[in-house]
Amino acid sequence: MAEEQRMSVTDRDIGIEMRDSFMDYAMSIIVSRALPDVRDGLKPVHRRILYAMSDLGMSPDKPFKKSARIVGEVIGKYHPHGDSAVYESMVRMAQDFSMRYMLVEGHGNFGSVDGDMAAAMRYTEARLSKMAMELLRDINKETIDFAPNYDGEEQEPVVLPSRFPNLLVNGVTGIAVGMATNIPPHNLNEVIDGAQALIRNPDITSLELMDYVKGPDFPTAAFVLGRSGIRQAYLTGRGSVTMRARATIEENNGKARIIVHELPYQVIKARLVEKIAELVREKKIEGITDLRDESDRNGMRVVIELRRDVNPNVVLNNLYKQTQLQSNFGINMLALVNGEPKTLNLRDMLYHYLQHQIEVIRRRTEYDLKKAEARAHILEGLRIALDNLDEVIALIRASQTTDEAREGLIARFALSYDQAQAILDMRLQRLTGLERDKIEAEYEELMRKIAEYKAILADEQLVLDIISKELDEIKERFGDERRTEITASDEEILDEDLIPREDVIISITHSGYIKRLPVTTYRSQKRGGKGVVGMDTKENDFVEHLFVSNTHHFLLFFTNKGKVYKLKAYEIPDLSRTARGTPIINLIQIEQGETINAVIPVQAFDSEQYLFFATRQGVVKKTPLDDYSNIRKVGLIAISLREDDDLIGVKLTDGNQEIIMGTAQGMSIRFSEHDVRSMGRSATGVKGIGLDDDDTVIDMDVVVPDRDVLIVTSKGYGKRTPVSEYRIQNRGGKGIKTLNVTEKNGPIVSLKVVENDEDLMIMTALGTLIRTSMEGISTMGRNTQGVKLINTREDDTVATVTRVARSEEAEAETGEEGQDNEPSSTDPITD
Repeated sequence: MAEEQRMSVTDRDIGIEMRDSFMDYAMSIIVSRALPDVRDGLKPVHRRILYAMSDLGMSPDKPFKKSARIVGEVIGKYHPHGDSAVYESMVRMAQDFSMRYMLVEGHGNFGSVDGDMAAAMRYTEARLSKMAMELLRDINKETIDFAPNYDGEEQEPVVLPSRFPNLLVNGVTGIAVGMATNIPPHNLNEVIDGAQALIRNPDITSLELMDYVKGPDFPTAAFVLGRSGIRQAYLTGRGSVTMRARATIEENNGKARIIVHELPYQVIKARLVEKIAELVREKKIEGITDLRDESDRNGMRVVIELRRDVNPNVVLNNLYKQTQLQSNFGINMLALVNGEPKTLNLRDMLYHYLQHQIEVIRRRTEYDLKKAEARAHILEGLRIALDNLDEVIALIRASQTTDEAREGLIARFALSYDQAQAILDMRLQRLTGLERDKIEAEYEELMRKIAEYKAILADEQLVLDIISKELDEIKERFGDERRTEITASDEEILDEDLIPREDVIISITHSGYIKRLPVTTYRSQKRGGKGVVGMDTKENDFVEHLFVSNTHHFLLFFTNKGKVYKLKAYEIPDLSRTARGTPIINLIQIEQGETINAVIPVQAFDSEQYLFFATRQGVVKKTPLDDYSNIRKVGLIAISLREDDDLIGVKLTDGNQEIIMGTAQGMSIRFSEHDVRSMGRSATGVKGIGLDDDDTVIDMDVVVPDRDVLIVTSKGYGKRTPVSEYRIQNRGGKGIKTLNVTEKNGPIVSLKVVENDEDLMIMTALGTLIRTSMEGISTMGRNTQGVKLINTREDDTVATVTRVARSEEAEAETGEEGQDNEPSSTDPITD
């Protein structure tokens, strides 16, 4: 016996043994624990939890069961590891801040975004979510392979059928030996759209798929800055995206404060607040006077109070740099493909998922075909029995035993064993005429299904059509809007071609809220209509600027202090018609006390074009446009102002125009632009109109021959006067009367040069907007009061006026007084 034991000993180099053993261990970790399968996007522990819950019958329509029971089931049958590892994995699948689409529905304390741990498993309960049921659907139709569990007593699924691309939709994080995976969650609608695009065009590239899959969509929303990291990850499988919290700046009793509404993915709020407090104590961030977490069940709200003398944008940028208000997500799209870890690009992930679905549909169809053929076989035997009913009954009555009767039926009618047994098992009620008809109808339906199943198995395109249809059903049931907003990075201007070129309306309120929306949002109305609600303004706020631009145009923002800031129109958030907008202070770094008094859309910075400035005290200036091509984030001096003056208007000209200016008390002046020499950016300018002590300039415009001058007053009155009635004068004079200002019509708020082929948009201080045809406004002499253009309430006044050109089709539309008419399209006019 000792001799036999000595013979079984093998000499082996310890280095080789250590290497081989470690490799076996490493591959076991990679395949059996840490990495997801590309087909269902699940690690083994998650797959086992979902399967165990399904096996326990814990569907969404059943009562919750204790988490401890689930963990025990998983450990005892499928996952021979610690109970805490299993419970923590299940908890994560039930957290709405961890999973984009939860796979487990939890009942009880399952943790929080503050980093709180879930309650012990004996206290919490759970069941499968509706989304998880789609991962498990058709699992009992031999659609996937099963393998023995760790002790060989049970069978567990190797992969789940996965009726949606879970790997991309919910993402995954895992660390193995020598490798790691970090796949962000995505929007279900976008991922399904990408899969559909790959079905339609198998040659589609990852770059083209980005038209459908825009980028990560985190459950905690917030922002992703730039698209270059997304592009790199989708093309190569590796990349990094910058996430930024959604923070706004608000005014409160004359002081600014920063409100944090959404955090980057996987950032723990409590630790973030502690970090900010630590930076304030160490004086690494100046200007913060108070820090409060006011979050509740209605949403997140972290309030950072600031001193009066600090620039809130500077503080916010410091917070971005020094805290997790801005953090990076390193994308590493590593998954198991046929049991081997591979780094995949976007197309690879969708391709392997679709290949899995093709196999699932084929195996499901083969299962259904086998069941249908087996049932049809039985029905064929029953039909033979019914056609020879008397003979069958006689044979059965003449038989001494069941076996003898069965053998007799097989021999007499050439039946199979199963058919003969089905005849013997048939109840007497099946012999009635109605039951016979049911058998025939069932047989005919089965033959139709059998033909359909065989056609599917013979044609891959039909399989793809089924996958496409079922994906659409998933999208219809579970799809939702994107949460994470993808914005341009401060350093990145590479993705402009991905932004559609379209005309938009941009509005800015007196308190500094800005938004954009399609120009076709508003409908044309007749003069005197009540209008529609243009936006939701907060109390004591009103819309001050409303103009038309293109998404790819530059927007130059001129403030009352004479500074200019620059944005691309697409950088302004696209919001609904009634939304208040985004504080403009979040987009450009205007200082406290600055307000936007003029905005100019610019397609290109041409040295042959000029910016013409006018101030409230009647000063004018002309400066070449290309002097403003390089504008820093902190802005640029556009015009030097006197201490008691404000900038009220800026126009884009070619240097050869005529200018008309209007005052609040009804005076106007028309003069040649040649009267104003070209000056540098920081020049003050020259006198444009002489003003009385109680008068100020309210507007100016560029004169166009054969057009009219439109005047609108604060109480909604207006009129058109031919521009020819305004004679050319030398700049600097008192001007001439343009409107008889009375208590009835109120002071002038707008002066514009217009023509018939236009619509007029009038917005009131309380946010009511009307769009009316210019043709409906009466033409009158200069020294008149005008007619009613919009019915304003007693506590409301006209705030801003802009022009919009109409297409021929829109012009042809007619309607009753005050009736809405939808224009087919609009063209922008630079105002």
